[in-house]
Amino acid sequence: MTPQTPTPTIVVVGHGMVGQRFLEALAERGVTSRARVVVLCEEPRPAYDRVRLTSYFSGATPDDLALVPPGFLAAHSIELRLGDPAESIDRAARTVTSRAGVTFGYDTLVLATGSYPFVPPVPGKDATGCFVYRTIEDLLAIEEYAMTARTGAVVGGGLLGLEAAGALKGLGLDTHIVEFAPRLMPAQVDEGGGAALLRTVESMGLSVRTGVGTSAVTADADGNVTGMTLSDGSSLATDLVVFSAGVRPRDQLARDAGLAVGERGGVVVDAWCRTSDPAVFAIGECALAADGRVYGLVAPGYEMAVTVADVLAGADREESGFTGADLSTKLKLLGVDVASFGDAHGAAPGSLGVVYSDARAGVYKKLVVGQDGTLLGGVLVGDADLYGTLRPLTGSVPPVSPERLVLPAGVGALPALGPEALPDDAVICSCHNVTKGAICACSSLPEVKKCTKAGTGCGSCVKTVGRLLTAHGNGPADQGLCGCFPYTRSELYEIVRTLRVGSYTELLDSHGREGARGGDGCEACKPTVGSIIASLAPELGVSGYVLDGEQAALQDTNDHFLANIQRNGSYSIVPRIPGGEITPEKLIVIGEVARDFGLYTKITGGQRIDLFGARVDQLPLIWTRLVDAGFESGHAYGKSLRTVKSCVGRTWCRYGVQDSVRMAIDLELRYRGLRSPHKLKSAVSGCARECAEARGKDFGIIATANGWNLYVGGNGGANPRHADLLAQDLDDAGLVRLIDRFLMFYIRTADRLERTSAWLERIEGGLDHVRDVVVGDSLGICAELEALMAAHVAGYRDEWAETINDPERLRRFVSFVNAPDAPDPSVKFVPERDQVKPDLVFLTLEGATAR
Repeated sequence: MTPQTPTPTIVVVGHGMVGQRFLEALAERGVTSRARVVVLCEEPRPAYDRVRLTSYFSGATPDDLALVPPGFLAAHSIELRLGDPAESIDRAARTVTSRAGVTFGYDTLVLATGSYPFVPPVPGKDATGCFVYRTIEDLLAIEEYAMTARTGAVVGGGLLGLEAAGALKGLGLDTHIVEFAPRLMPAQVDEGGGAALLRTVESMGLSVRTGVGTSAVTADADGNVTGMTLSDGSSLATDLVVFSAGVRPRDQLARDAGLAVGERGGVVVDAWCRTSDPAVFAIGECALAADGRVYGLVAPGYEMAVTVADVLAGADREESGFTGADLSTKLKLLGVDVASFGDAHGAAPGSLGVVYSDARAGVYKKLVVGQDGTLLGGVLVGDADLYGTLRPLTGSVPPVSPERLVLPAGVGALPALGPEALPDDAVICSCHNVTKGAICACSSLPEVKKCTKAGTGCGSCVKTVGRLLTAHGNGPADQGLCGCFPYTRSELYEIVRTLRVGSYTELLDSHGREGARGGDGCEACKPTVGSIIASLAPELGVSGYVLDGEQAALQDTNDHFLANIQRNGSYSIVPRIPGGEITPEKLIVIGEVARDFGLYTKITGGQRIDLFGARVDQLPLIWTRLVDAGFESGHAYGKSLRTVKSCVGRTWCRYGVQDSVRMAIDLELRYRGLRSPHKLKSAVSGCARECAEARGKDFGIIATANGWNLYVGGNGGANPRHADLLAQDLDDAGLVRLIDRFLMFYIRTADRLERTSAWLERIEGGLDHVRDVVVGDSLGICAELEALMAAHVAGYRDEWAETINDPERLRRFVSFVNAPDAPDPSVKFVPERDQVKPDLVFLTLEGATAR
C-alpha cells in the first residue's frame, strides 16, 4: 500500500485586497483542492475594497464594499479567522501563532500584511479626536466623532488625504488640508497640475495650506483636540484631525522572525516574491520588490499575488517574475478627475513637456515626450477622458501629435483617437494586467469581467473596455445589471411589472442569462430584484413583506433582521417619528425601553431617536413595546424612505408662511415603506430661511406665500448636491401629485443603488426631461405613476407590527440557530458618558491594545 502524502498547509497572514486576490489565484489554479489554506485576518470583517473606501460616505455600505464572493471560502475549504492576526512566526518549527494563542504549522507562509498609516511624531498626536484613514472601522469612528465637531483638519494632501477631506466636508465640517509639500498630490502631479487642483479644491469651500507641516496638536484639559500648531508658527483651530501623511510597510512580524527587511522598511523579496526564507513569501504593500521599491497601489499587489500562486501551482515563472509595475493611476477626488501615467514629472534626460492649461475651467493637461516623439508620460487634471487611451500608448509614438492630444474637444479638429489606435499588447486594465487583445476576445462586459477580471479593480478602465467592445464589432458594451441578467434595473422593473413576475426564481429562469438560469443569482441582482418586487407588490398581488418566502433570501444584511447591524454585532432600532413631531408620552416610552434594555440613545440629524446596542434576540421584545405605544418601523435599514424633516413652520415661528410640520407628517406617512433603488430623504421648510435644509434632500419642499416650491435631486454626503427647482407655488394637492409622479418615475428608471441626484444627472435630458414627464405628462404615463403610488399607499403594512404577531416570522431572531435561547456572548459593552458603547479592542500604531 502506497503511503498517503500529507496535505500541505498554506498560511496567509492578512486578508486585504491583495490577500483575497491571492486566494482567488490559488483557487483558479486548483491549489486549494490539494492544500489546506488558513487565513489569519486582523480586521473583524473579510476583505473589502479599500480603493472605494470613501464611497461609504456617499451611501455605500460595508456589504457593498465586500470583495469575497458569497460561498467562495466554503467552496474552496479556506479557513478564515477574523479578528485573530498572527502574533509570531517560528521559522525553525515552521509555525505561526495567532493572537488567540492558536498555533498553525505551515509548509508555505505568505505575508500579506499590507501597510499602516504614518502618523508624524508630533506632540498631541494621541489626543481624543485624532484619527487615521485606512479601514472601515476608522471611517465609522470618524463619522461618530464628527457628530459633535464643527471643524476638521487633514494632515496630508495626497490621494487619501483629499479623499479624507471630501469625507469631512460631506459630514458637514469646515475642512482644512495641511500638506508639507509645496503642492497637493506631489507624488502624482507636477507644479501646474497641483495649481489647477488647488484652485478647484478651494472653489469647493475647502481651506488648503501647502508648504507647511504640523508641529503639534493642541488639546483641552480633557484631552480633546482643539487645534494644531503649524511649522511656520501659525495655528489652526479644529475639533478633529485626520492623519493621512502616507503609509509604511507593515513588516514588524517579519522583522521579529529574522527575515531580511529593507533599510527604509519592507520585507525583501526576489522576483518570485520569496523572502530570505524560501518557505516564506511576501506580497503587496509589505514587500520590498526586486526592483527596490515598495508598491502602494493595488495593481502591483495583485500581480505579486498571481506570481506566488503560479509558483505554488508549479507553473514556470522563470521568464515572468515580478520585477516592477506600472504606477499609473486615475481617480476622482472631490469630484475632480486626476490622472498620471509614465514619467509624469519629465525626469528622463532630454524629455519635453507639452502643456494645455485652462485656469478658469480647472483643466490642466501635460504630456511628456521624448525628442523622437515617443510618449513618456503625462498628467491630467479636470479632464482625464483620454487616460484610458494615452496610458497604453506610453512608450510608443502616438498616431497624432501631442499638441493636438492635449487640446480640448472641438479645438484643432482632433481626429478620433479611440481603442483602434492601441496595439493588442497594450495593457488596458492595470489592476489585473489585462491587454486589449484579451478584452477583444470577449463578447460582452460581463464576460470580460468574468474571464479577465478587467473592470473589477478600481474601475477606471470600464469606459475604455466598453469602447473596445463596440469598436471591435462585439456590439455595444453590455449594460446588464450583473452576470446573471442582461438587462438594466429599469428594464427588469418593466419586465416584472408588465409580465407580472412575482418571484426572483421565475425572473431568473425566464429572463436571466443562459448560464445563470437555474442558479442562485448573485449579491448584486438579488436585493435589486427583491426591491423591485416589493415596490410593485400591490400591483403584482404578492406579499410586500420582505422576509416572506423567497424574498427573505434576497435581502441585504440589514433587511434580514429589519434593523441596522452595528460594529460589534449588535443592532440599532429606529422608530418612525413623522416630521420630527413626538408627544411627551411617546418620548417616555422610548426612554423606558432604552433604560430597560440598556440601549445607547442618540438624536439624529433626521429628527429621530436611534437606539443602539440591541442583540438580535431582543429586537422582537423591544419592538413589541414600541408598537404597543403606537410606533412604526422607521425603515432605517432599507433602501426606502427614511425621514421627512421639518421646521416648526408658521404654527410657532414668526417667519413661517405655511404649516411645514403638517405637510411633513402627511408626506412621511404617505411614502413610508416605499422601496426604491436607494434611500430617500426629504424635508419641508416653512419659509425661505430653509431651516429644514430641504434643498439637500432627494425631494425637498419650501413654503412660499402662495403655496409650496418643490425641489428634487439633492443629497448630502461626500459629494453634496443642491436640489433643483421642479415646480413652484403649488397647492397641497398639486404638490403631492407631483411628488407621487417624481418618485415612481425615479423608481421605474433609476439604476441599482443610484440616488436621485446621480439619476437626475445621468438620465437623458436631465431635469428638463423629468419636468416634461412628471409635470407636462409628455410620455402620457402620469396616470399610471399616480395609480402605482396609490396602490402603495393603500397596501402599506408596518413590517414590525406584522413580525411580532407571527410566531413563524419571529423564529429568525436568534443569535444561534442550534441554541435559540442563548444570547451572543461576543456582544459586550462598556460605560461611557452615562450610557454604553461597544466593548471592542483595537490596535494602536505601536501594536499595544487599546479600547
